[in-house]
Amino acid sequence: MKSKWLYLLLVTLFTMTLVACGSGNDDSAQDNGAADDTSEEKVLNISSSSDIPTLDPIMTEDNVSTQWIDTIYEGLYRQAPGGEIVSGIAKIEETEVSEDGLTYTFHLREDAKWANGDPVTAHDFVYGWQRATDPANGSFYGNYLMSGKIKNATEIFAGDMAPEELGVKAADDYTFVVELEVPIPYFDSYVINSNFLPAHKEFVEEQGDKFSLSPDSILSNGPFKLTEWKADNGWTVEKNEDYWDAENVALDAINVKVIKETNTALSNYEVGDLDRVTLSGSQVNENRTNPEFMSLTESSVFYVKLNQESTEKSEYMQNVNFRKAIAKGFDKQAYIDVAYGNDSVPVDTLVPYEFVQHPESGEDFQTGNEALAYDVEAAQEFWNKAKEELGFEEVSVSFLSGDSDVAKKISEVMKTELEKNLPGLTLETVNVPWAQQLDLMRSGDYELAVSGWGPDYKDAISFVDIFVTGGENNDVGYSNEEYDALVKAAKTELFNDPVKRFESLQQAEDILLEEAGIAPIMQRKTSVLSKSYVKGLEKMNPFGNNYSFKYVDIQK
Repeated sequence: MKSKWLYLLLVTLFTMTLVACGSGNDDSAQDNGAADDTSEEKVLNISSSSDIPTLDPIMTEDNVSTQWIDTIYEGLYRQAPGGEIVSGIAKIEETEVSEDGLTYTFHLREDAKWANGDPVTAHDFVYGWQRATDPANGSFYGNYLMSGKIKNATEIFAGDMAPEELGVKAADDYTFVVELEVPIPYFDSYVINSNFLPAHKEFVEEQGDKFSLSPDSILSNGPFKLTEWKADNGWTVEKNEDYWDAENVALDAINVKVIKETNTALSNYEVGDLDRVTLSGSQVNENRTNPEFMSLTESSVFYVKLNQESTEKSEYMQNVNFRKAIAKGFDKQAYIDVAYGNDSVPVDTLVPYEFVQHPESGEDFQTGNEALAYDVEAAQEFWNKAKEELGFEEVSVSFLSGDSDVAKKISEVMKTELEKNLPGLTLETVNVPWAQQLDLMRSGDYELAVSGWGPDYKDAISFVDIFVTGGENNDVGYSNEEYDALVKAAKTELFNDPVKRFESLQQAEDILLEEAGIAPIMQRKTSVLSKSYVKGLEKMNPFGNNYSFKYVDIQK
C-alpha cells in the first residue's frame, strides 16, 4: 500500500494513521456492535494530510487511494482486523483449488449488489480483471501484480494478446474461475488488492474519462459509498444500505478533512472536531501519558530512492560508491526524531521485521544485514571514492518529497545530515503535493526521493519483487542479473520448496543492499490520539490497506 497499496506508503499520513483464519466462514460477519439499538448516528471524524490521488481501482498505487477504494468497494475476499482473510463477494469456505494449484474456482454470493441495485456477478470480475490488464488503460499496478501470475497477463501487457484472453472466465453468473501460470501460496491475501476488484462494465463505459472522478461517477458495492468529495478539502462516505452485509456495518458515515498542518489537526482533535489524530514531532512526547495515546506498529518500510536512469545526475547515481555514501551518510534516528518524533525504528533493510518467518525454523526473515547502516566515516570513504571515480569536488542533487508538515521536516533533516556528512554535496529540496510527487516518481523526473512500501500480501516477495530489472514499480532503474534470477526462481520453480524460496528472497535482498539500490530509513510506527469510544482501530492491518472500516464502531 501502495501500494499499497502501493507506493504505500509513502510520506502521506492519515491522521488516523498512514494508505490487508478463524472459522473460514464469513457469511455472517463478525459482530462489531452494529446491531446496537441506538437512534444516534455513528459518524467517525478523521483527517488526512493529502487528498485522494485516485479512486479508480486499477490506477491506485498509494496507501490513501487504496484505503478508500477498499472502503467503498469489495472484491472476492476482504481483510478483517488482525490480517484475517474472510469472505467478500466470494464465499471463502466454498473456494475450490485444483490439485496443481493453478486453477481457482470462486463461488459468489447471490445477494451482493451494486449501489444501483444490479447484482454483482462473475462477469463483473472478468471485466474488472481484464480492464486492469488492458495496456490501453495504463494501470500502474496491474502489470506488477498480474504478469507472470495470471495466465496470459504478460502477453496482454506486451500487446501480444487481447485482454479477453486473460485466464479468467465466468462459468455462470456466480462462478468465477481463475487460471494461474504458477502456484501462488499467498493467493488468498493477494486477491484483496484493488486491481482485483469487479467493475460494472455498462457504468464504467458510460462514464468514460469521468469514471471515478466524483461521487456521481463511482458505483460502489462495498460497505460504504462516496457521497461528497471536494478537492484538497475532504470527503464523506456513508453506509451503503445495499451492501450484502450492511447489518454488520456499525458506522453511518465517515467524514475526512484534508489538513496538512499537524498542529492544526491536533487542535481540531482537542476541540472535538476529530475523533482521531496522528501525532508527529514534539506532539508525541507531549502526549505520551495521555490515556488516549497509542503507538501502532506497521509493516511499512521507508527509504530514499536514488534514480539511476533518465536524469542529468544518473551518472552519479549509477556509481555504487556514490549510492553507498548517500545511504550511509545520514542519521536515521535523527530523521525519525525530527520528522516524526515517535517510536518508528531505524532499519538498514527492505523487508520489514516480524513480517514473515522461515517456514521451518520460524526465524524472522531479517538476519541483520548492516551493509547500509549509518556510519559517517564509512560514508565519507565511499564519498571520496566516488569523487575520484566521477571527477567532481562539488555536486548539487535534488531531493523530492511531499508538502505536508512531516514531508517538509523530512526534507530539512535530509539536507542537514547529508550536507554535513558529505563535503561538497548540496541538496536542493523540492516539496510538492502528494499526487504530484507520485507523478514525478512514476515518470522518473527526480534524483533523490523519499518513498516507502507497504506489503500488498503477506509474503516477502511483495517487497523484493519491486526492484527487478524493468519492473513496473522499479522507478529507481536498479538492475542486477543475479538479483533478477533469484526473484524469478522464487516466483516460479521454487514455489514447491518453501525453504529454498525463502532463502532465495533473502539472498536477493542482500544483493540489493550490498549495491545500495535504495537507502533504507525506517520501519514506521504511528503515534495517535484516539477517543475511547472509537473501536476497531487499535491495530493496523499487516498488509494491504491500513484499516478495515467495515469493522469500526463508535460506542459512546
